[in-house]
Amino acid sequence: MSNPPASPPADPDDPLADPAETPLAAAVRTALGSVLDPEIRRPITELGMVKSVAVDSNGQVSVAVFLTVSACPMRDTITDRVTAAVNAVPGVAGVTVELDVMDDEQRLRLRELLQGPGQRDIVFNRPGSTTRVIAVASGKGGVGKSSVTVNLAVALAARGRSVGLLDADIYGHSIPRLIGIDRMPTRVEGMILPPSAHGVQVISMLLFKPGGVPQAVAYRGPMTHSALKQFLTDVYWGDLDYLLLDLPPGTGDMAMSVGQLLPQSELLIVTTPQAAAAEVSVRAGMMAIHTKQRVLGVVENMSNFGCPHCGEPIDIFGAGGGTLVAELLTRELQTNVPLLARIPFDVGMREGGDNGQPMVLAEPESAAAAGIFGLADHIEGQGRGLAGLSLGLTPASRF
Repeated sequence: MSNPPASPPADPDDPLADPAETPLAAAVRTALGSVLDPEIRRPITELGMVKSVAVDSNGQVSVAVFLTVSACPMRDTITDRVTAAVNAVPGVAGVTVELDVMDDEQRLRLRELLQGPGQRDIVFNRPGSTTRVIAVASGKGGVGKSSVTVNLAVALAARGRSVGLLDADIYGHSIPRLIGIDRMPTRVEGMILPPSAHGVQVISMLLFKPGGVPQAVAYRGPMTHSALKQFLTDVYWGDLDYLLLDLPPGTGDMAMSVGQLLPQSELLIVTTPQAAAAEVSVRAGMMAIHTKQRVLGVVENMSNFGCPHCGEPIDIFGAGGGTLVAELLTRELQTNVPLLARIPFDVGMREGGDNGQPMVLAEPESAAAAGIFGLADHIEGQGRGLAGLSLGLTPASRF
């Protein structure tokens, strides 16, 4: 049997490195540094999850890995990722992965590593945060706001963006079904690790209800505020490019709580073409006067329907609602509020939501998906303003 190829020596700054370990063992540790925890999305070597690495004279490798909790839903994924990474190292003849569980002290150190010691704050409000927080709102229900939010989140994630989606509709939560999530979040010493689907991390009240979908949420206003705050402080979101919030319809408690807890958030208003829906949607945008938020634009959903026989668009819900909302908000807020997208009515949007397969993935060539991708283009093109962002400048002293 030929000798395994020489590998770089162990990193002297690596606290897990053993000066006496073989070059192959050092190469295995280096490979483990490329394995990301599927929930935390950081290398398992950084998280203290590598318990031990052993390599025998025949190139057989044994890796022991700490799971954060005994019921970790990602145990198989972690095992597969470790196995694949180590098998790719030249000279490795085989891999055995053993799983252990962190003790309380290790979990506490992990939480402090990720969120810092002491009281947790809302990371999106920290000076220097570059996460764009977009709250998707509507004046009334039934306009397809949640479907638009889910598909927009998935479209942004498909472009390589890091995206979080917070279901802020505490009573009428629908995001988990629409995006295809059916498992509980993992808890580590009070820190909540959100599950993900299609590259989007998701938190929803549904994921915390022992009674599941049929169980009603009997919360008064202050409790919904507390729930939103917990979703923002206790959830480990990581480094996000975008956080989307699916708001409940109307201008009630949650709309005000978002403005209070996330003062730098922007509003995206969803309406349908009919005048009655448009008039109500204007009120959702007018909340910006009270919450001091920026309205980044308007989306007209279900704008028309392609005739199945001739293909000609049919305005089954009327026409002009999106333009009306954009014009009224521009006038009343005295700032430009553009109509960002018209998304055609498509039964595939509903079918994708029922199946947990968003339309931008299931039917990316459809006209509705094109409307969503166009909306993503507008949002990415706008970028984030400097309002509220610390520039690290100190006023000069006056002489």
